[in-house]
Amino acid sequence: MSDSKDLERELSEMLTEGGYGSEEERREEERRKLSPKYEIRIQTTLDPIVEETLNYRKMAKEIDGRYDDYLKRTGRVEKKPE
Repeated sequence: MSDSKDLERELSEMLTEGGYGSEEERREEERRKLSPKYEIRIQTTLDPIVEETLNYRKMAKEIDGRYDDYLKRTGRVEKKPE
């Protein structure tokens, strides 16, 4: 049991030391891993998935209706030619 604990400790130490070549690389990696303080969200009037789906449906017929439920939820149902 203590052998597995020793191995686990050694592995943990190896992982925390990291494989960075220099102090500068380590600091850069730490900065990259930090999460941003602010998150910017942009609300759009058009849903790109809906727009692309409608464009593709103008060009060809879908075999399965995998996007039908999504289009119904967004309220953008394609007008079928009669």
